[in-house]
Amino acid sequence: MGRAKVTASEGSISAGSDFLHLTVTDAAPGGRADWLTDRLRQAIAEGRVPVGDRLPPTRVLAADLGVSRGLVTEAYQRLTEEGHVAGRGRAGTVVVAAPAAPTPTTAAAPAPAATFPPAPGTDIFDAVRAAHATIDLTPGVPDLAAFPRADWLRAERSVLRRVAAADLGYGDPCGTPALRQAVAAWLARNRGISVDPAEVIIVAGVSQALGLLAQALTAAGVDRIAVEDPGSLGVRQHLNNWRMDTPPIRVDDAGLRVDELTASGVPAVMLTPAHQFPTGVVLDGDRRRQLVAWARAGGLIIEDDYDAEHRYDRPPVPALRGLLPEQVCYAGSVSKLLAPALRVGWLLVPARLREAVVAAKRNADLGNAVLPQLVLAELMTSGAFERHLRLLRRRHIRRRDAMITALARALPSATVHGAAAGLHLMITLDDAVVDTELAAATLARGVKVQPLSWHCQRPYRPGLVLGYAARTPTEIEDGVAAVAAALGSGHHDDVGGRGALGPGVLGAGRPDAREHHRPRDRAPGRPGR
Repeated sequence: MGRAKVTASEGSISAGSDFLHLTVTDAAPGGRADWLTDRLRQAIAEGRVPVGDRLPPTRVLAADLGVSRGLVTEAYQRLTEEGHVAGRGRAGTVVVAAPAAPTPTTAAAPAPAATFPPAPGTDIFDAVRAAHATIDLTPGVPDLAAFPRADWLRAERSVLRRVAAADLGYGDPCGTPALRQAVAAWLARNRGISVDPAEVIIVAGVSQALGLLAQALTAAGVDRIAVEDPGSLGVRQHLNNWRMDTPPIRVDDAGLRVDELTASGVPAVMLTPAHQFPTGVVLDGDRRRQLVAWARAGGLIIEDDYDAEHRYDRPPVPALRGLLPEQVCYAGSVSKLLAPALRVGWLLVPARLREAVVAAKRNADLGNAVLPQLVLAELMTSGAFERHLRLLRRRHIRRRDAMITALARALPSATVHGAAAGLHLMITLDDAVVDTELAAATLARGVKVQPLSWHCQRPYRPGLVLGYAARTPTEIEDGVAAVAAALGSGHHDDVGGRGALGPGVLGAGRPDAREHHRPRDRAPGRPGR
């Protein structure tokens, strides 16, 4: 029996599709692309379209819905930009990552003001992660939706096909030879570091690297490590946890003040010279020379190269380790390149510290898990790692520019720092602002940000540290608008009613506010993209 022919009128009665029961009449006038994108995103998040499934061809879905093919193409493109789907040629558009679903909680959520105390405790980052927010602009979070799942699966299959049974036993606590060799090659190509693979120690992220170094230095009689100010609160807390004193050394527009470091008499310093956290400044040539001279006189440098590969508007900055291998401990990881959940990083140390660091690593865990190391080595040697980094750079530039544009529009008097590289921006605000209370008021509006004062040991201008890598341009715009609304409200009825910010405090009495908004480290005349 022949297949019944459906007339044009019959095919357009429902203006809908069997796929997800989409009905275009549900869309608001003029908002069909937003509607379709939201419906598809929700279906992926809920598992109705699981990772690995294909979306209908744009032509087919457009015909079912009775809309233009361009509208469907736009929705698919937005999902591609967000990292949820990817074009696979003849295989069609495939779901590659699901949006993170909010974590269900049974206990009552803490009040926003309690989440952002002026003096944060050691559990503060756990509390911030647990706080519910519609939009999370926390710094240091990479685009987890962009994790190269397909490449990882291919590398994993390749590894499992050839791995020997003996390779699955206890191995060298310093890491598998394959990953150590891949890391050495990566550092030579990208960071200007020439190192023998045998010198590479694979660790569970930079946090473990700091713990191992603290143990080795304590055994050598060192109990003080100077840190940058402003500088990472997390790093400071981690070193303090290992009973290290962390005296602050001021950071200015040229980087760490080496004269202050010298005057302090501290034997070791921890710094982020390629992209200082949180200010984003690069240690300039003169300061680098001063720091090298300080190290050659007996000082020890701990170089945290946490996101140096993420640069956009400036040339690469070589690592200090390449200049002084016997005076620099170098730490890096894949947390900002792939995902923190992998817990894989690397550590290079001077020969005099190596035995103590390796012993500490052996005592900690006998070495990282072998299979993830082998898979990562495959990614790094196959070229997939570099391809992924190029994709991230293009995406991060768009999101960085979206945040700068949103700040210029909503907070024109804010000063933006650190735009040329990294995964975050720092903004400084009027001195009358209490940034912890601003962060709490912003969280009450569903947006998570981080107060700058948390990262300062000494008085500094109030501000915020805003991550953009993991959010879409639309989310970034909405998040910045929430910050502006919290700042412009003039009171804190939703976080305690204390009125600490004051009405109109941002930019009050500053006719040159827009000039002050110009990003501090963007190259003159360089476009944002």
